[in-house]
Amino acid sequence: MNNKNDAEYELPLAGFQGTPEEKDRQWFEQCYRGDSQRQLTVRAVIMGGILGMFMAVSNLYTTLKIGWSFGVSITACVISFVVWNTICRLLGGRISRMSVLENNCMQSTATAAGSSTGATMGTALGALLLITGVQQPWPVAAGFVFFTALLGVFLAIPMKRQMINHEQLRFPSGIATAETLLSLYSKSGESLKQAYSLLIALGAGALVGVLHNYALLVEQLKLKNRLPHWLESLSGKLYLPDTWDFMGFLNPLTRGQMVGLAFEPSVMLIGAGMITGLRVSLSVFAGSALLYYVVAPHLLALDAANAGVAGWMPSFKVSPEGNFNPTRWALWGGTALMVFASLTQVALNWRTVARSFFIFKKEERSAVDSAAAAVEVPNSWLFIGLVPITIGLVIVQYFAFHIAVWLGLLSVALSFVLCLVCCRVTGDTDTGPVGAMGKVTQLLYAVLPGAKGIATVNLMAAGTTAAAANASADLLTDLKSGYLLGANPRRQFLAQFFGVFFGVIAIVPAWYLMVPDKKALEAFNPPATNMWKATADLLTQGIDHLPHTALIAIVVGALVGIILPVLEFLWPKAKSYLPSAMGLGLAWVIPFQNALSFLIGALIVTAWQKWNQKNADTYAIPIASGLVAGESLVAAFIAIACTLVGFLALR
Repeated sequence: MNNKNDAEYELPLAGFQGTPEEKDRQWFEQCYRGDSQRQLTVRAVIMGGILGMFMAVSNLYTTLKIGWSFGVSITACVISFVVWNTICRLLGGRISRMSVLENNCMQSTATAAGSSTGATMGTALGALLLITGVQQPWPVAAGFVFFTALLGVFLAIPMKRQMINHEQLRFPSGIATAETLLSLYSKSGESLKQAYSLLIALGAGALVGVLHNYALLVEQLKLKNRLPHWLESLSGKLYLPDTWDFMGFLNPLTRGQMVGLAFEPSVMLIGAGMITGLRVSLSVFAGSALLYYVVAPHLLALDAANAGVAGWMPSFKVSPEGNFNPTRWALWGGTALMVFASLTQVALNWRTVARSFFIFKKEERSAVDSAAAAVEVPNSWLFIGLVPITIGLVIVQYFAFHIAVWLGLLSVALSFVLCLVCCRVTGDTDTGPVGAMGKVTQLLYAVLPGAKGIATVNLMAAGTTAAAANASADLLTDLKSGYLLGANPRRQFLAQFFGVFFGVIAIVPAWYLMVPDKKALEAFNPPATNMWKATADLLTQGIDHLPHTALIAIVVGALVGIILPVLEFLWPKAKSYLPSAMGLGLAWVIPFQNALSFLIGALIVTAWQKWNQKNADTYAIPIASGLVAGESLVAAFIAIACTLVGFLALR
């Protein structure tokens, strides 16, 4: 067992060699420190739970706003480090600092709370609200989110031993988190500057969030006759508008306005572009510009030319003022592009996928060192946990969504298979094909008896597998951090288990307060939710309800989604010169104003790197993470406050 302190400890990034038993023994002798430092403590779980609750709300907002959620672990580690050290100083050293393994356990709790719950709300349950127009009762939503998140936590048990210990998959985000933690505890001046830069950016993002969104709360208070005069006066002078619409030569229409053709003063979206990078952001911008400046005007003219022609279905619903939303039509092509790109990437990596199914190979027949095995999570915990989780999930599916018991059991079995694929791809590429995993289930349930033609069954079965795959991949990334730092895997698993409870407690009320009804959800124009709904509509209603031009968009999107990954696979060196398939697909699902902000963020980082590469590498991601978290949290809480004001006014 390793007893080196944090300053002397080196991460085993090169991995270990030999048989699985030899790798386990090398790790235990050279790295394991889980018994020499505090790890799973009450304060670590509470701190991680609280931070995870905030990040869950933040990720719910970003999922609704731009269709993406962002990593929790590094942000949680930095905030926890600064906050806890500040508390220690204020108390004059009467309490000790968190150890590095304690902070690692904290980030596992935070990740389970912040990443394993919100995506389910913003996709499957959100799409169901758009289809039915009715919110599910909160016990149903809480039960579904709770059991699917726990399913992902328990399915990660056998995968950790195979993919992290034995195959030594990289899980790049896990490496980045481990390096961040070790850097924070190295007492380096640069690491402290990184931490404080994140907090300053968090405050800046929060300020922009207030100026950008508090007018909504002011308006709500005004409607309920609860508005203080000073606040009404302030809101008229100090604010950021929702958007600045493009006019003149930037607007290609002679009459009216395309929804989303504007600049949005949002640092959250700029921060997202800083994290995403230039290639993807350029692809998003180019695809959006193509839609708004070429395709949409052409289709509008085509609709006008065919007005009154029998059988012609217009591409757009245009208001009397001439306004329309191009993404309502384009999401069909964008969804097809992203789905086929994800499935093609999985197919091209079939060897990686195939290796996933050797997860239990020789596990029970090998003689593993008893001391090393004693700290691992035993596979028996998987089976002990799966029984109540499966029963609970099937009960929720049967009574709430009318999914037959055998179809519910099939969704749990599929979750295991798709988690294997998602975790392996995440370990190799740091990008999990979670969307594709959900679409695989939707395609299968579109033809199964008892599910064919029923949107609710199609959506919620896919929601089960996608949520479990997402949770499992995220938590395996956390376990990679713990492996590198020499943490006790059992204690880290328990931290993840506790984190799910915190996440459900936060996300369920946040969902109902942010999205009280279908109208509130539609106001977000949520790209990920719309994609889930579009796929369910297409698979359950058929293609007859779509305009002819949308069918062409689906075919073109599917072909582009296949061609680009194939080109990247055949000519890897040309990848940096090819557009990103996922970026092009996203471009046709989000409005132009989002694509523009993405590009601005990516250009800022590119220019920064040209000016000072080291400085940009040090501070760009912390600042971007702070901007995203700060504005999204404030925007989410203002949306919640608006709903609360409405509820209180009814009393």
